[in-house]
Amino acid sequence: MHEINFWISVVATIAFAVTGVLAIADRGVDIFGVMVLGVITAIGGGTIRDIILGVPSFWSETQMYVWLALAASIATFVAESFFTQPQIHRTMLYIDGFGAALFGIAGLDKAWNLNFGLPVAPVILGVVTAIGGGLLRDVLAGRKTLLMSHELYAIPVTLGCCLYGLVLQFFPQYTVQASVICIAIIFGIRVAAIHWDLRVPKLFITQTR
Repeated sequence: MHEINFWISVVATIAFAVTGVLAIADRGVDIFGVMVLGVITAIGGGTIRDIILGVPSFWSETQMYVWLALAASIATFVAESFFTQPQIHRTMLYIDGFGAALFGIAGLDKAWNLNFGLPVAPVILGVVTAIGGGLLRDVLAGRKTLLMSHELYAIPVTLGCCLYGLVLQFFPQYTVQASVICIAIIFGIRVAAIHWDLRVPKLFITQTR
């Protein structure tokens, strides 16, 4: 199971970097900017989590994640026409969604095992792990962030992390089963959002004079 999670993390890291670069392709970023923003997207969330937890960043112990993100970012810059093909781009979005689900639950689990701010803080850090890199990328690129857009991305992660946190709090004997189910819930909602272009309703405020 550990080996499976490792390879899934590898694929998800690559997908995060690719989709992170594609998201800022319209900004006319040069190769260095692409490398920076791609890496930040891939490892930014986990880095924020580890800083808050006061532990060594995960990529300092396994630097392969940084090299993978760099390679994926450069490949996307060089072969942008390939990655922007509708079928390829959609596939990368699906992998990105699965990566967000996996990283969210894994981030929560790491904070929980360290007994950090139980039971609320691990849930928050799980969400941060999944979307933190994208938020940093958007801020640096001057884009509307995930939280300010109506894309159905952060909500599935938050829902899955909340459910997993509840299981860890009240039914810890079902941790493994709950992690699989919660990952499936997050990924399933994300797949539906991509397939049917589901969006979060906007807040409309009527302006009065």
